Amino acid sequence: MIFKSSKTFLELIKFSHTVFALPFALISAFLALNSTGVGILSKSSGIMLGWIILAMIGARSGAMGFNRLIDLKWDALNPRTANRPSVTGEISQPRILMMVIFFFALLVFAAWNLNFLAFCLSPLAIFLVCFYSLTKRFTHYSHLFLGFAIGSAPVASWIAVTGEISFSSILIGMSVLTWIAGFDVLYALQDIDFDKKVGLHSIPVRFGIAKSLNISRLMHLVTIICWIILAQLEPLNELYYIGVIICSGLLVWEHNLLRKDNLSKLNMAFFNMNAVISVTFFIALTLDLLVFK
Repeated sequence: MIFKSSKTFLELIKFSHTVFALPFALISAFLALNSTGVGILSKSSGIMLGWIILAMIGARSGAMGFNRLIDLKWDALNPRTANRPSVTGEISQPRILMMVIFFFALLVFAAWNLNFLAFCLSPLAIFLVCFYSLTKRFTHYSHLFLGFAIGSAPVASWIAVTGEISFSSILIGMSVLTWIAGFDVLYALQDIDFDKKVGLHSIPVRFGIAKSLNISRLMHLVTIICWIILAQLEPLNELYYIGVIICSGLLVWEHNLLRKDNLSKLNMAFFNMNAVISVTFFIALTLDLLVFK
């Protein structure tokens, strides 16, 4: 597969948004490695983490390619998305399809190199990340499906390391589900008029701007609660709590940027703030495991 430029390809799959999900998948893997006594700095851990990263790249890139194909009609009609490479023809539909097949094959291959359970569950992972793209056609709660799909990554990472599912991985997954769904509700605010016009569904379409802001706040409150409970299940210490406090404060700040009559800072609240939250949480937990091992 040859694209006109790597920049066009990265724009197609919104590669910069990888910063949202990947850190939490690695966090779960780190905790799983810690629970087995292997640690996160051994050679075997490095190889395993490498396969997990490849699996994440495969799942997310394949899902984004599928989304671009399945939503091509809507993207062409929406002024916000009309300049996407999939709409303008910079990347043709056959090439996008080839990309989808390649990256999902990468996911399956990486899962095979992790363990048999991960390999057996890889088709389920493909289904989850693709199904979200269809949900906006029939339910207002597509944000929760997106959160569930991405929130499955920490559970998958734990399975990749241990071959099992733990309550801690489910808790991390729940925190990601509510975090992603919460800021996806905010992201959907910018398309509320378009979605109403073409018959697509979302929480903003169903409940309006003011109630949607409150729903997003409630989801992020659940996120913070999950982070706090995690510390009761895993051997986490002061550095982790500092990270939770910082990230919780950033979530509060994110919501303070937005008002029902003023959404001008939506892009800052969506990307900048959540990227900082993800990276900060990852750094805090990783340092905690390394310092207090």
